[in-house]
Parts: sequence; structure tokens; C-alpha cells
Amino acid sequence: MLQFLCVRVIIKTGDLMKKSGVFTFFYRLLLTLMLMVGINGIFLAEMLDRWYLPLISVFAFVAANVFPSGAKGGYPSFKFRMAAHGSELLLQFLITTLLSCGIYVYSAFQMLPDSWIKWAISLGCAVLAEFVLFWNGIISVYCSSVQLGIKHRVIGLLCGFIPIANLVCLGVIIKITMSEVNFEIDKAELDKSRNSQKICKTKYPVLLVHGVFFRDSAYFNYWGRVPAELIANGAEIYYGNHESAASVDDSAKEIAERIKQIVAETGCEKLNIIAHSKGGLDCRKAIACYGVEDMTASLTTINTPHRGCGFADYLLTKVSPNVKNKIAFAYNNALLKFGDKNPDFISAVTDLTQANCTKLNADVFDSPKVYYQSFGSKLNRASGGKFPLNFSYNLVKYFDGENDGLVSENSFAWGEKYTYITTKGKRGISHGDMIDLNRENIKDFDIREFYVQILADLKKSGY
Repeated sequence: MLQFLCVRVIIKTGDLMKKSGVFTFFYRLLLTLMLMVGINGIFLAEMLDRWYLPLISVFAFVAANVFPSGAKGGYPSFKFRMAAHGSELLLQFLITTLLSCGIYVYSAFQMLPDSWIKWAISLGCAVLAEFVLFWNGIISVYCSSVQLGIKHRVIGLLCGFIPIANLVCLGVIIKITMSEVNFEIDKAELDKSRNSQKICKTKYPVLLVHGVFFRDSAYFNYWGRVPAELIANGAEIYYGNHESAASVDDSAKEIAERIKQIVAETGCEKLNIIAHSKGGLDCRKAIACYGVEDMTASLTTINTPHRGCGFADYLLTKVSPNVKNKIAFAYNNALLKFGDKNPDFISAVTDLTQANCTKLNADVFDSPKVYYQSFGSKLNRASGGKFPLNFSYNLVKYFDGENDGLVSENSFAWGEKYTYITTKGKRGISHGDMIDLNRENIKDFDIREFYVQILADLKKSGY
């Protein structure tokens, strides 16, 4: 049973290895041979009667642990080099454990009971070597992988001492980290191949405007890995730096002042604005009402509730004033600690209701001088989103229909162009996924490339 599971894990992981090329395949084969010599050096010395084999085995083992990866390309950073090395070591741990088990089971019939001491010493050394190999690999991936997340790290720790379950878990870890490394190498190669094109170097700089209950932070970027990817492809990026919780009107005033500041300091004349969630409402009002119409080339809204959120109307109506005030007090106090000067939870939420968005749409008109476009996404089921969106999805669906965990499908569309995004299968794309909140590589949807193409299209259109 144990051998069967090991074989299954190795076969599954082989699908990832196929992408790596002939060189990497033979490098892995060489690595396996080196590790087998290193792990079983004492046994081989006894079988072949060669005293120097243990010395060779130590050298081979150390070399294999130091240079475990023959990747198909360059690594985008030391972090991913570490993840690649750890993945390879864990894969080799599975392969060599399986092969070594076969060797020692076979040798037991040949050496026991007459040479049981030599057999036991050889086995003990092999177990120690596999122990080192495993911990070198697992520490490397735990310290470097982004895609493992907290969940798989915790599961790995919990299942580590449970037979069979630990092998299954290890196979999942290898699959995740190898996929991550291959993905990042491919992305680095793509960016390198188009470096001269500067496809994100738009005529006007880009202003990124966050949504409600978040701030622009140097320590945790609201937009995840997106800004770095845009900059790598030629973009000039600025941030809104506005309060996290305020009414649409107050946020609009802040954003308008920020736009004026950037234009004055850089002399860029205009900005391309990309706004997420409530930020889209804030920017529409800023453009229409606070004197930045001529300073705005385009507004791209991402998962913005242009027609409000029905469940927000319901909650504000049904929840007692006492409960609302307690929630608001807790949120406002927390937001003060993160940098807000005068957070207003109630006003921010109230301006997301259908009633207030209907009034906003009636009072605030789009400028003919500005290009407006919008994007929206949906989750295909609740479990496709991370907490708390996996919880709110069903609530929003009850009131508003298909949604991204917060905003319904019928609320996204605004402007000359609207694009609706989801994925095949059960997952879908959440409200948080659209800003790379969880730094997750999603199958069939590359969030970083999504934003690259937004700017590439704006550049082509002369913005």
C-alpha cells in the first residue's frame, strides 16, 4: 500500500516534470543516482567491498542537497529558487525512499540474521540521510512558497506523523510548489521577451484607487503582485492614499485632491484611473463634481457596485440601531489604528446601498472627455472564495443573484465597455481575487496578466 501511494504521487508529479524539458529530466535522473549513492553508501561499500564508497556517498549527498534543481530557466527571485530546490528535494525524498525500501527489504533476506549488525547500521544511516533530505526540502518550501498558504502548511504539520496521510499531503505540497515555480518562471520569461515593448507604458500614468475598509500600505499592498508586474512592463504607478472608510462624497474629494497633486508634481496633464469596488463610485463623483474632469483620461472600474448591493439595504434596514452602532464603533476604532483620521463606517456602507447608488447615478453624469470601462467577476460557488467571501456569497446570492462574494453581476457594468469574468469549473473569481488579495495563482485566470492587458489596451487606444 505504501509503495503504491508513493508511485501514485510520483506519477502525478511527473505531469509537472514533463514541462521542464529533456535537460531537466536527465538532471533529475542524475540527482536520483547521486542521492541513492549518498543515502546507501555504507550498504554499497559492504556489497561491493569498496572502502572509499562512504566518502563518495557523503560528497554526492551534500552536492545533491546543495544543487537539487536543474530548472528549465532562470528564477525570478531567490525565493522561487528556494521553492524550486525544496520541491525537488521532496520529490527525491519520495523516489529514494521507495527505492531504498526495496533495497533493504531485498537485502534483509540476504544478510539476516548473520550480518544483522551491518544491515542495521546501513539502514540507520539511510534513515538519517532521508531525514536530512526531507527536512531540507520541507523547510525550504515552507519558508519560500506563496501558494502553499496557511492551510496547506497547517495540514502538513498535522498530517506529518500520520502514516499514508503524510504521503498524500506531501504529494499535494510537491504539486503546489512545482506548479508555482513553473508558473513564475514562465511569467518571468514572458516579461523578459516583451521587455523592449513596454506594453504597459501608457501615455498617462496610472492611479490605483482602493475600495472600502482598506488603505494603501507599504507593508501590505492592496493590489497584491499587480503593481510590480505593471511596473516591470513599463507602467508608471501612483496610489490614491485616501481614507479607508468614508462616504462617497468625502472619498471623492480626497481622490480629486490626490489627482491634482500628482498632475502638479509630475506635469503629466492626465491620469488613467483603475478603481476597485467602492473606489469606482468615489472616482466617478470625483471626476464629475470636483474639478478633475480635464485631468482624467480614463476610468476603469473593477467589481464596482454601480447599482448598489441589495443585501446592504436589507442589513441596514433590519439590523437594530444598537447593533449597527456597536459594529461601527469596533470598525472605526480598528481603522483609526491603521491610519484613518476620521473613519465613518456607517456612511461608507450606506453609500453602497441600492437606494444611494440609484441617487448617485441620477445626480452624477459621466464626462464625455473621459473613457469609461468596467470589469466584473463571479464566484461559481461559495467555497470558491476565501473567508469571509465564502460566507457572504450565499447571502448576496439570496438578495441579488450571481455575485463575486459581495457585489452582484447586475451591478458591475458601466461605461463604453464591460467585460464579465469567471472560470470553468467550481471555483470562479471573487471580489478579492480581482485585486490579488490572496496572492493566489488561479487556474485559467492570471490576475497579473489581466491588468497588464488592461494597460496594453489603454496604450493602444492612446491613453
